[in-house]
Amino acid sequence: MKANNILLAFAIFLLSAFGANEAKAGGGANDPISAVMHHISDAHEFHIVGDIHLPLPCIAYSSEGGFFFALSSAFEHGTKAIDGYMMYHGTLYRIADFKTAGVVDLAEPTPHHGGTDHHTIKVDKDGVHGEDDKSNLHGAQVIEGKTKEGKAAKFLVYKGQEFQLVGASTIQGMTGWYDFSITKNVFAMFLAVILLFFIFRNVANAYKVRRNEAPKGLQSLMEVMIVFMRDNVAKPSIGAKWEKYFPFILSLFFFILVNNLLGLIPFFPGSANVTGNMGTTIVLALFTFFVVNLSGNKHYWQHILWMPGVPTFVKFILTPIEVIGLVLKPITLFIRLFANITAGHIIILSLVSLIFIFNEKGLMGGAPTGIGLAVPFVFALNIMELLVAFIQAFLFSLLSAIYIGAAVEEHHHDDEHHAEGEHAHAAH
Repeated sequence: MKANNILLAFAIFLLSAFGANEAKAGGGANDPISAVMHHISDAHEFHIVGDIHLPLPCIAYSSEGGFFFALSSAFEHGTKAIDGYMMYHGTLYRIADFKTAGVVDLAEPTPHHGGTDHHTIKVDKDGVHGEDDKSNLHGAQVIEGKTKEGKAAKFLVYKGQEFQLVGASTIQGMTGWYDFSITKNVFAMFLAVILLFFIFRNVANAYKVRRNEAPKGLQSLMEVMIVFMRDNVAKPSIGAKWEKYFPFILSLFFFILVNNLLGLIPFFPGSANVTGNMGTTIVLALFTFFVVNLSGNKHYWQHILWMPGVPTFVKFILTPIEVIGLVLKPITLFIRLFANITAGHIIILSLVSLIFIFNEKGLMGGAPTGIGLAVPFVFALNIMELLVAFIQAFLFSLLSAIYIGAAVEEHHHDDEHHAEGEHAHAAH
């Protein structure tokens, strides 16, 4: 196949994948920023093509309402409220003090100066213009406001009443309800785990069937990566105890790698930005943090909390720095992975957006010019992102192995001094 045919096929692929799946889902070609942000953010559904969506399960729990189950499609893109829950811009909210049970049509018309109008939910960041009386609002509306405590919040205005939209409980604060929904990122993580399970089961069976024979196929590919991680990461970084921690290092590497690769696929079942999600990378970094510090020996903690051979007044300076370093290590881990993957997605999607911008504005010949500018760069960046997918998985695993190695390293200073003393005693 000629190079120009490959380039043309790639351009059509980008147009169909991004144009149908992202631009329309994220607000259309008129709003490329929303399209890009829609792609890198999590969602409660997969946008397949056109108006076809794959809904995902919404699972929530609140102390007053118990468990709640529904498919995301039941909310009809935010125009329905179900048992006090609503979907707004892809995020599930609980409507505070909304006592109506069952399904409520938030888009139903309400009387307005003797007439009826039909309005769906919309955002008005500056409030409701020209409507001093909330009873005159059409249907339902989401507005930006502040709580009594002065915190920024969203409010649903429906039939003259104002209800605060409360987000799910997070690490930053508890709100009284919890979101256990299967989102795009959660779905992608389950998919990655299932793929890895079948891949490694296939490889394990191949070793049993082809015992003492040269590996081939998938077995050969996986053996190269496993041996590379063993000889270039685990053994040099961890040392004598490498076998104990090698399964953890391999799990990190392959989990990150598979999710990175799935994120490069712009259509279902790919497109989820798992490793570009801060929550995911924080959890992976916390795994490393706990493995490192729970495995740390007395020498490791001694060199952090009260360094031997250092003047006392210097210890009071160095100890806080070392303790801060314990926290900074996982922070640098998750920021590096999150930032690199997210930046790659944003740059590629921004370049693809040029096609729609040139087409809409009629700049320099329209869409063909946009394709001519975007496709070569996107093609090169996708190849680079493929390399980045491996590099970031490798770096996360390598740094985790180095941190573990520093925690379990055995120091022999005392043994050496003891041996020197014995030799001196024997000489006398």
